[in-house]
Amino acid sequence: MAVASDAAAPLLLRWPLPALASWAACWAVYLLLRPWQASLAMVGAVLLGLALASSHGPRWRRLMVAGGFPLSLLLSSPGLSLPGWGWLAALALLVLAYPRRAWSDAPLFPTPHAALLGLPARVELAANAMVLDAGCGIGDGLRALRRAYPAARIHGVEWSRPWAWLAALRCRWATVRRGDMWAEDWSAYTLVYLFQRPESMPRAWAKACQQMHAGSNLVSLDFAIPGVAPYAQLDGGGGRSLWLYRVPARS
Repeated sequence: MAVASDAAAPLLLRWPLPALASWAACWAVYLLLRPWQASLAMVGAVLLGLALASSHGPRWRRLMVAGGFPLSLLLSSPGLSLPGWGWLAALALLVLAYPRRAWSDAPLFPTPHAALLGLPARVELAANAMVLDAGCGIGDGLRALRRAYPAARIHGVEWSRPWAWLAALRCRWATVRRGDMWAEDWSAYTLVYLFQRPESMPRAWAKACQQMHAGSNLVSLDFAIPGVAPYAQLDGGGGRSLWLYRVPARS
């Protein structure tokens, strides 16, 4: 069953607000119980975090919710305390690297080094074929695509300005733009690669069918498109799956 996208959810339920609410609840329990017994307060807050994490669908969200309180408690300990300006600087850097719009797509999930090496055996591309990494992060997917298709013209689009800058620096042979992958025109690309979220896949398939030419390829690492049969599923290594879809002719 497809998971509803954040865009369709009420404002208060859109990520990362549920995570912030979960972390706040953990801290409330900790501060409430600490006057009686510090160890009990810590255990209670951690257990609450684990319970709240179970209500979040994607694994990366569960991990973030479960780990938020222990990590914040560790960082706030006297031995690791930061001055007030240090916390503000860290928050500013986080907002700069990950603006609110970026949370509606995937967090920073690097593509493994050899995850795409099996692609050429199933998807043969002509020299100078146009390939896009939609949401390229800091460039790991671009590098994996180049290993698979060294003769292709590889492009990347990334919403986070610092990540796009870093990807362009690491992958000087690629064309990297800072922009919205959903506003990007995919019609020029023979292959579009995604390492996004389960919720993003129906939207990506609809965009591919609307904009890409028949016979073009949409490739997703880890996440399948609900209700759409792939024409191939490859081993991406490390327990990962690579899902291959071919864009049909428009009726």
